Amino acid sequence: MTAQSVHHHPLLRRRDGHHARVTFEELFFDLVYVFAVTQLSHQLLHNLSFTGVIETLILWFAVWLGWQYTCWVTNWFDPEAPRIRGLLFTVMLAGLVMASAIPDAFGGRGLIFAGAYVAIQVGRTAYIAWELGPDHPLSANYRRMLGWLSIAAIFWIAGAFMDDWTRAGLWAIAVACEYISPMFGFPLPGLGRSKTRDWTIEGGHLAERCQLFVIVALGETLLATGATMAKAAGWDAAILSALLATFLGTLAMWWLYFGTASKDATDTITPSPDPGRVGAHFHYIHAILVAGIIATAVGNDLVLAHPHDPLKTPYALILSAGPAIYLLGSAIYKKAVYGVVPTSHSAGVVALLLLIPVASAVDLLAMGWLTTAIMLAVGLWEGRMLRKRRLSGDPRQAAH
Repeated sequence: MTAQSVHHHPLLRRRDGHHARVTFEELFFDLVYVFAVTQLSHQLLHNLSFTGVIETLILWFAVWLGWQYTCWVTNWFDPEAPRIRGLLFTVMLAGLVMASAIPDAFGGRGLIFAGAYVAIQVGRTAYIAWELGPDHPLSANYRRMLGWLSIAAIFWIAGAFMDDWTRAGLWAIAVACEYISPMFGFPLPGLGRSKTRDWTIEGGHLAERCQLFVIVALGETLLATGATMAKAAGWDAAILSALLATFLGTLAMWWLYFGTASKDATDTITPSPDPGRVGAHFHYIHAILVAGIIATAVGNDLVLAHPHDPLKTPYALILSAGPAIYLLGSAIYKKAVYGVVPTSHSAGVVALLLLIPVASAVDLLAMGWLTTAIMLAVGLWEGRMLRKRRLSGDPRQAAH
């Protein structure tokens, strides 16, 4: 299928070889996800247990998948077209309801959460399939996608009527249906499967949308830090030290993404012989990256709120795991961009995990500074490699 054949529909973006800009409609849409990320970090903060981690992880994938599938729609379709703009704002409203239900999604508002989520996924996809009609080159892909989202919807709604781990199990199956099925082209009996080479995406737009979501997550981390700081009874030296530690840690995460690789992402997707596959990989990777940011935000809240408290095991785990998950996601991201895994990231993950056994000897503030020091060291290491890479013109220098 050629790019020209895709353009025969009035709602599709014009593909003239230039970078497709992110529209104000898309930026407005993302505001709902600032709220959703905030809800998720608070959910984990107030339920810092094995059960809480599993529940938050399931809810995070729902939030991410709702955003991801919408991102693909706005990569293909013009958000400034009235019918697509109306669709985007309708999804935005349902997303606001879904995000509002997150704190009690595993309680009394499970059906509200699941219903809003299913309305987003199935409703948006059914509408696009209807707009395309039966003969458009993208129609078969959307019919297959609708089939898998409808299968997942059964598990979402059924789970809403169950309790505790049964609900979590059914919702985990639903997440797997939506997350894994694109990897195999949404295969369904009688409908065949899609090929990623048929997904004619605009690489610059998709990369920028992912980058903006990372900004949303990092921004929420700063907002949470400011809110916790504002609630502190007194701003003593410990609180100010905690503020500096959490801010520098967030800054290190920003640098590791935007300072060392994000500009090269577009150049990786666009010239690829299979941009759809590369774009799908980018979305899978960013689910890990942003999960790390959310977990790190929880650790930041703990450090600011209780700097002198001894480190309980859950606190030690979240303070180390958040940055470690982020570095893991960043390493896979740079593997996708440059073809190699940075040694700095692997060393950083090992160092963060080695902090866990010694956590009982320090308080939250000291642990916060230790994790921040590791992130800053990884950032400085990557910065040095970036300069070498630019001087040599060899992107594989990033691995050494």
